[in-house]
This record gives sequence, structure tokens and C-alpha cells, in this order.
Amino acid sequence: MSSAPDRLLRRLEWRVVRRLDGRLQGTYRTAYRGTGIDFDSLREYAPDDDVRHIDWNVTARLDQPHVRQYTEDRELTAWLVLDQSASMRFGETPQGKDSMLTDLAVCLARLFTRGGNRVGAILYDNHRHRVVPPRTGRDHVLRLTGLVTAPTPDRGGGSTDLAAMLRLAARNARRRGLVFVVSDFIGAGEWAGELTRLALRHEVVAIRVVHPVELELPDLGLVLVEDAETGEQLLADTGDPLFRERLRAEVEARESTVDDAMRRSGVDAHRVRTDEDLVEVLVRMVRRTGRVRR
Repeated sequence: MSSAPDRLLRRLEWRVVRRLDGRLQGTYRTAYRGTGIDFDSLREYAPDDDVRHIDWNVTARLDQPHVRQYTEDRELTAWLVLDQSASMRFGETPQGKDSMLTDLAVCLARLFTRGGNRVGAILYDNHRHRVVPPRTGRDHVLRLTGLVTAPTPDRGGGSTDLAAMLRLAARNARRRGLVFVVSDFIGAGEWAGELTRLALRHEVVAIRVVHPVELELPDLGLVLVEDAETGEQLLADTGDPLFRERLRAEVEARESTVDDAMRRSGVDAHRVRTDEDLVEVLVRMVRRTGRVRR
């Protein structure tokens, strides 16, 4: 009998990865690849190539654009930095933030390892963390799937220390590569500086997972609202126009603050809602990244 991680991996391979093959047509391999250190060879330019890799001397001699290939272009090391804090457990399965994080992590790991690339992971909350060294192969993805889906003990409140999570990623991802940070970016303290420092060495893709209720609270009458990280509770009348207007202003201010921090950090940032189709999410991410890099 197959295990729960194996069933999840098979389901995502069938419902997401297989569908992506027909949508991306190899684009993700050119959108996400190492910048390289050691020169390897030359080849003709393809439409999805990074123009920064064009060898202009060879292009002038041959009257045909050619790009330089580097060792890392073929073997990329990717890291998945996964926020498993209390706020990421908001929402009911299958549309909770932790469910979206799990599906994103498994699909990204499978996509990259299929091409022979290595994937590592950092599973983080304030009370514990786990570092999984980069490896390749389906068995490695299966192990990652088991670790990501393992129950996370509820150890009480405390805002997420995102800066500490990013410093942990920087300490472990020593070789230049690609780093996916999957989080809701809800936490105390200043984290933009650490994200900037991480992006100076690596190509960083920040995937911000949000639940629709966090953006627009439905009218549910009187409800008891609890902060997942601090445990603070508040009885709120969600039908009160003044309360809704105040909440909307707070959401807009929060979104603007996070967006500004992402821009200042110079990372490729994406906001993903938990009710979105994962295939569409990944296609949008890859195509947007390809445009930005070109």
C-alpha cells in the first residue's frame, strides 16, 4: 500500500506537472537557471534565452546570435525556503495556506529534479527548523513531500521571525543558485534587509501565499477573530460598515508595505491566492520571470 506522501506526489504529478509539460514547453528551464561561473560552450540564440549571455564577438563574426553556456546552466541548485509558522496554518484544507505551500513545494521540487537539478529545502518556524541538503531524483522529492506534510506541533504564539528564516537560508545556500521563499510574509521585525542580502548572492523568487479572507472579509455577522501567531482574540461585527472600511484600509496599507519591501529587495515577487489553480499559478510565475530576465 502506498504512503500518504507517495499518493500526494502521484496526484500532483498527474494533475499539475503533466499539464505543465504542455503549457510551458521547456520555458521554465530557461527562465530559472544558474548564471554560471565556468564557461562551457557556445550555441545559437533561442527566443527564451537571457540576452545577457549573448557573445557579441562571436555573433558579429558569424552574423548569427550566439549565447555562452556555463556549467551551472545545465545543473542548477534550487532551495525551497518554506514558512511553516502558525499564520501559515490559516484556512481549511484544501484551500488553506499550508496546503498551497505544500503543493507549490512538491511541484517545484519535481519540476527541477526531473531535469537533473538538485533541490534542497529549509522548513522553518520560530521553534524549530529543518535543513534538507540539495539532492536530485524522485526519491528525494518523495522524502521532501513526507517532511513538508508531517504534522507541525502547535507550540503557541509568537510572531514569525522572517529575518531569522532568511539568515538561515543564506547560511545554508552557499553556492550561488535559485532560492524560492514561500511564506505569507506575516511577521514581526524588519525582514527586507535580509531578503536584499539573500538576493545579492542568489536569484530569489518570493512567493507570498494569501487566503482570500485576508484580503476581503465576508459579512459573517459577529465573529471571534484570533491572531494565529499572537493568540490575541477580538469579537468583531463583520457587517459593520465602519469596521469593514477600517479593515479594508489596513489591508491596503499592509499590501502596499509588503510590495514596497519586495521591490526594494530586488526579488522576483509573486502573490498567490489559495483559491487559484496551481497550474495557472506556475505558468504565470514562469512566464513573468522569463519576461523580467529578458
